[in-house]
Amino acid sequence: MSSTILKRSIYLAMRSTVGALSMGGSSSWRAYASVAVGTDLVSAAPDVSLQKARTWDDGVSSKFSTTPLKDIFKDKKVVIFGLPGAYTGVCSQQHVPSYKNNVEKFKAKGIDSVICVAVNDPFVLNAWAEKLQAKDAIEFYGDFDGEFHKALELDKDLSVALLGPRSHRWSAYVVDGKVKVLNVEEAPSDFKVSGGEVILGQI
Repeated sequence: MSSTILKRSIYLAMRSTVGALSMGGSSSWRAYASVAVGTDLVSAAPDVSLQKARTWDDGVSSKFSTTPLKDIFKDKKVVIFGLPGAYTGVCSQQHVPSYKNNVEKFKAKGIDSVICVAVNDPFVLNAWAEKLQAKDAIEFYGDFDGEFHKALELDKDLSVALLGPRSHRWSAYVVDGKVKVLNVEEAPSDFKVSGGEVILGQI
């Protein structure tokens, strides 16, 4: 009973943080987010790199290397989705599985890679991806300091849910770095427009 009440309280709190900005649907967030259809992600987030999910030992052996955005997006067709964090409810139970279960359909449409990015360190993401048995289907990248999401104005303060600075829940279809399709949920607890099945039908 107590866990149910806690989950409900967190859900209501996360919904309340959206406030007036969520009232107008997807058009509202465009008023304050810099990313939109047509945005070049590499240009929008210059000098920003992501951190490929890996074990701590692999991080040490790679000297904690990072991956520039141009290496992720240049000359590629990419489906990328962002979520509030590893090990959280909707992310684990719905968001990641919706891409994992459709990876072959994405490949059939010519997608080079399906990427999950979250404001987490790459070591936590690696353990989470292994738990979800999703590493073979999806590439996981950490945005450990949130700079990628801040540059796109997709960052979100979720301190009310004890998560601190995180991101909106979103998805995009990106070709050679340019956004062709973009979906952003009204609230981080929502799962209406950012799932794998939705963007699969938009490509």
